[in-house]
Amino acid sequence: MVLEINLGDVVRLKKEHPCGGYDWQVVRLGADIGIKCLKCERRIILARSVFERRVKRFVTRASE
Repeated sequence: MVLEINLGDVVRLKKEHPCGGYDWQVVRLGADIGIKCLKCERRIILARSVFERRVKRFVTRASE
C-alpha cells in the first residue's frame, strides 16, 4: 500500500520526539521524506519506507 503524501501535510508519528512533540510537517518529497517538528522546528530526513512505517495518522492534509 502506497501512502499519498503531499507537501504541507501534518502527520503524527508513533514515537515522541525528544522535545516532546508528536506532530511533524512534510517539507520535502522524493525517495526520502523531509519532515519538520512543529514544536522545536528540527528538520530530519527519513527514507520513504521508514516514514510510512512510523506514521500513526494524518493530523491535517495540505490543500492541493
